Amino acid sequence: MQYQDYYRVLGVPRDAPAAEIKKAFRKLARKYHPDISKETDAEARMKEINEAYAVLSDVEKRAAYDQLGADAQAGQEFRPPPGWDAGFEFSGGGFNARETADFSDFFAEMFGRTGGRAHGRAGGRARGQDHHAKVLLDLEDSFTGAVREITLRAPRLDAQGRSSLETRTLSVRIPKGVRDGQLIRLAGQGDPGRGGAPAGDLLLEVHFRPHPRFRVDGRDLHTDLPVTPWEAALGAVIPIELPAGSVKMRIPAGAQSGRQLQVRGKGLPGDPPGDLLLDIRIVTPPADTPRARELYETLARELPFDPRQRS
Repeated sequence: MQYQDYYRVLGVPRDAPAAEIKKAFRKLARKYHPDISKETDAEARMKEINEAYAVLSDVEKRAAYDQLGADAQAGQEFRPPPGWDAGFEFSGGGFNARETADFSDFFAEMFGRTGGRAHGRAGGRARGQDHHAKVLLDLEDSFTGAVREITLRAPRLDAQGRSSLETRTLSVRIPKGVRDGQLIRLAGQGDPGRGGAPAGDLLLEVHFRPHPRFRVDGRDLHTDLPVTPWEAALGAVIPIELPAGSVKMRIPAGAQSGRQLQVRGKGLPGDPPGDLLLDIRIVTPPADTPRARELYETLARELPFDPRQRS
C-alpha cells in the first residue's frame, strides 16, 4: 500500500495546532467540494482532504499516525512495522467498513479497527465511553497465564491545541489460553460516566510478539522440525521443546521434507486445546572435513539414488 502524507495534503506543518488544521481543511473544502468546484480532479482531491482531516483532526489518530515517522514519502510503498500501534489507547466510535470504503488502503489498514464504541445517554446520565488498546504479549503467557504491567499512551491536548502523550501503567491478569485477537475487558478503566453513570471499560486486544520458533494459527502452533537424513530414513524419537514443557515426537521411517506431523492437544491451551503441527525439514551435514567427504563418497557409491528420476 502507498504511504499517505496527510500534512502535505492539507498543506500544514507537522507541528500545526488543531485550529490551523481546521482552517486549512475549510479552505481546501471550499476549493474542491464537488458541488461547487470547477477543478477537474475535485472529487478525488476532496476524498484525499477528507481522509487527511479525519486523521489530523482526531487527537488520538494523529498521535498514532505521527509515530510512524516523517521519513516515508507520499506514494511510496509502505508497510507499518509490526505492533506499531501497540500501547496506544483509543476512545470514541472509530470508523466502520462503510466509512473506510471511501478512503485509501493506507487509512483502512491504520485506523479501520481502532476506537471503541460510544454509549448513548439516558436523560442526564451517560455511561462513559469504552477505550481500546492493542497490547503485545509473549506466546508463553498463553500457556501459563501471567500478571503483566501494561503501559498505555494516550494523547492530550493543551490550551494551544497541541498534543502530548500521557502514560499510565496497569497491572493486568493474562488468562491462561488467551488467543491472538482476544479482548481482555477491564471494567471501569474507560472514560468516567456522567450524572453518576458507570465508567466505560478498557478493552485490551491481545496480539503475540513474533516467536523465534512457533507460528500461531488460532489455537494451533506451527513450527519447522529439522531432522538429519538418517533420522528421516530410519525413523527416530525427537524431543520437542514447547513454550511450556516438552513432547517426544516419533519420526516415521522414510519421512520426507515437507511432510507434516500432528500432535493433538499440544497447541494453545483451551477447551479444546489446539494442536502442534510440525513440518519436517531434512538438513544435510556439510562435507567440510576429509572424513565427512569420505562418508558421502561411500554413500554415493553404495547407495545409488536419483531423486530426479520418475518412478
